[in-house]
Amino acid sequence: MRIRVIKTSDRGFKQLLGRIIERRGRREEKIEKLVRGIIRTVRQKGDRALMHYARLFDGVRLSKSAIEVKQKEMDRAMKLLPRGDLRVLSLAAKRITAFHRRQLEKSWGYRDSLGLFLGQRITPLGRVGVYVPGGKASYPSTVLMNVIPAKVAGVGEIVMASPIGKNGAVILAAARLAGVDRLFRIGGAQAISAMAFGTETVPRVDKIVGPGNIYVAAAKRMVFGEVDIDSIAGPSEILLLADAHADPSHVAADMLSQAEHDELAAAICVTPSLALARRVEAALAEQLQGTRRRAITIKALERYGAIIVSRGLSEGVEIANAIAPEHVELLVRRPHKWLPSIRNAGAIFVGPYSPPPLGDYLAGPNHVLPTGGSARFFSPLGTYDFLKRTSVIHAGRKALHALAPDIIHLARLEGLYDHARAVEARFKKEKFYGTNS
Repeated sequence: MRIRVIKTSDRGFKQLLGRIIERRGRREEKIEKLVRGIIRTVRQKGDRALMHYARLFDGVRLSKSAIEVKQKEMDRAMKLLPRGDLRVLSLAAKRITAFHRRQLEKSWGYRDSLGLFLGQRITPLGRVGVYVPGGKASYPSTVLMNVIPAKVAGVGEIVMASPIGKNGAVILAAARLAGVDRLFRIGGAQAISAMAFGTETVPRVDKIVGPGNIYVAAAKRMVFGEVDIDSIAGPSEILLLADAHADPSHVAADMLSQAEHDELAAAICVTPSLALARRVEAALAEQLQGTRRRAITIKALERYGAIIVSRGLSEGVEIANAIAPEHVELLVRRPHKWLPSIRNAGAIFVGPYSPPPLGDYLAGPNHVLPTGGSARFFSPLGTYDFLKRTSVIHAGRKALHALAPDIIHLARLEGLYDHARAVEARFKKEKFYGTNS
């Protein structure tokens, strides 16, 4: 495997940058047709469809009574989990909770010069669905990162769907620890449909959050509008901005930590130092020999990996903002000087002792981050994703009277004469002047 080392002045650089920027989750017609059929079938047949798809896709014979995981199963998982596993999950939960409590918004209001009371009420969603992938892998950190912000926000009921699969005890324990109210042993597009529309067993939710494969992503896209969703998650990505002082072994290790996720993951180093670029190239080749997911990592690096040699750190920052990656890492001598310049990133990791796995597991901020360039307009998952904002308007007669002529003027300007009459009705004996009749 030979990763590309390319200068921004090279002819092929713009083409490479364009390929990285245009990298998005694929939308395939065959997959979308299949998912549309699954959603329709679950809506029509409910639990019977869930049992059918569990057998078809997961090879699991699921009875109706087994669709929902019993509370005693989660309690048992807590007892069976090795003490060290429970300790580290508890530590992560504590730190994630502490961070997300600081995000909580409060209702507010004020009285203006006319005497109107104006404000905003903040209320939590009633019921949220959390999807957690399962099957061959186990992601307890995904449980904690998706459930805890909803719990902190005060969501009335948190429903979780997961095929659970391998190492199920740790998923059940994480669900109990995070505060899941009801857990369902279902996965894939069928789980998304069940939570969006409800079945005899699975309740309908207001919003669905959580990552998943291309089928889950397609299903979330299709049910949006019936329920809210967080975002359509894409493959992982990292951009490291490094100068000549960076340790090449750190740069290589952090690139590999993201490339091992998926064959479509992007791992990019941008540096003004050609000497560092060559040392990173050598470190990658050396560290690849010891990685367990070598085949996946190599494909990711060959497709979307690059070491870009910029004309300076300022140009490196421009590249970072253009790509708008999930993770940006500042491995430069004065990272806080450059921190304000990074406008588009899901999370920024500052300095050599802030590697992305710190954020993935134990720092506290959410690891559910915008991908595929969506950091230009999306934010990390947080308590604000589980809160509604409702405007409050309370006017007295005097305040409405003062604004009435202008309200009537604007209503008639838009041709909405009954809007104007709704205000005039409050002051039947008065004629308002200065309006465009």
